Amino acid sequence: MIEFKLPAIGEGVVEGEIVRWLKQPGDNVMANEPLVEIMTDKATVEIPSPQDAVVQEHKAPEGEIAAVGQVIAMLASNGAAAPAPKPATAPAPAPAPAAPAPAAPVAAPAPAAVAPGGKVLATPAARAMAREAGIDLATVPGDRGRITKAHVAQARATPNPVAAPAPAAAPAAARPAVVPAAVSDADELIPFRGMRRRIAEGMVKSYTTAVHYTYVEQIDVTKLVAARKDAKPVAKAEGVQLTYLPFIVKAVIAGLKKYPIVNAFLDEAGGNIVKRKQYNIGIAATTDQGLMVPVLHNADRMSILEVAGEISRVSDAAKNGTASRHDLTGSTFTVSSLGAIGGVLATPILNHPEVGILGVHAIRKTPVFDENDNVVAAHLMNLSASFDHRVVDGFEGASFMQEVKRQLENPSLLFLSV
Repeated sequence: MIEFKLPAIGEGVVEGEIVRWLKQPGDNVMANEPLVEIMTDKATVEIPSPQDAVVQEHKAPEGEIAAVGQVIAMLASNGAAAPAPKPATAPAPAPAPAAPAPAAPVAAPAPAAVAPGGKVLATPAARAMAREAGIDLATVPGDRGRITKAHVAQARATPNPVAAPAPAAAPAAARPAVVPAAVSDADELIPFRGMRRRIAEGMVKSYTTAVHYTYVEQIDVTKLVAARKDAKPVAKAEGVQLTYLPFIVKAVIAGLKKYPIVNAFLDEAGGNIVKRKQYNIGIAATTDQGLMVPVLHNADRMSILEVAGEISRVSDAAKNGTASRHDLTGSTFTVSSLGAIGGVLATPILNHPEVGILGVHAIRKTPVFDENDNVVAAHLMNLSASFDHRVVDGFEGASFMQEVKRQLENPSLLFLSV
């Protein structure tokens, strides 16, 4: 029998979720043939079999979080007969107590699992709650080797997990039991795993770590609408579909260069604010698996048409599942466009560990007053930006947005630099 362990997938990756088993018990698998699909916080990858073999058993079911080095399957060499399963041995019956024990102490649950390198496996929300409560995660018992927010909450409510429960005479100290929501036969059950769970964990990590605030500005993009209309035939001749997003990306880069604190992240472990020198713009894209953020690396070195082409490439790759790890990592600032859906304002959640994100709303033709108090038609668009107040002060966030506004309201500025 061969123990198939979850291999090291990438630098800094200590665990992965079993998204889908590609081979079932009894199936033959060839060397280097994909055996299981694993999702980490960086990418989704297919792990191949190390040799020709027969799958004997899945040690980790779909949806489970497995640590690097954990046995997740048992294989048998091709041609080797699978060993007969050992008959289950009934446990010896426990001796009957002479008398009922009045109040036996609660046994301590199993300790938390530790990944290679000594890191306790825990969800981002659990880490944030433990940090706020001053709880050492190594002392918190987990479930299936992974600590969740519920485990930390229980540890906070019960400082001594092996102590006897509080007497019934003190109901104020009792913690109400969590009652699961009722599910009927008419309801549809969708497993909460894979990309959907990764998105949720990322959102919780961001929301419980950063101190969000949102700044909304209205932009008169009348000149931008005209500039895009003039440039569309040129873009079409180059085989590029020109939307407003490339112009917005270039305006954002101008703002980041003028206010570099927005192109940064907070290194809490090292005690530093790190100002990025690269301008890698994430573009939030809706896919069948959920919201993904493909990245335009070094977007400051691209022309508007090059940005348009790269947006199309990475967005298509994210939607059809062919995006590489490079395509999905390394962003320093994110733009989330609601497109034709529009909306008036939003409160975008930061793409951790970034300290800024821009939400783009629909352009609407609106009557406005000109400098002579005459009513004229204008194209207006709202932008909603969220910032991490731990790093970006309100004045800096507002100033950044005013620079983005200046660039978009005077699109000729966008053509002055590559």
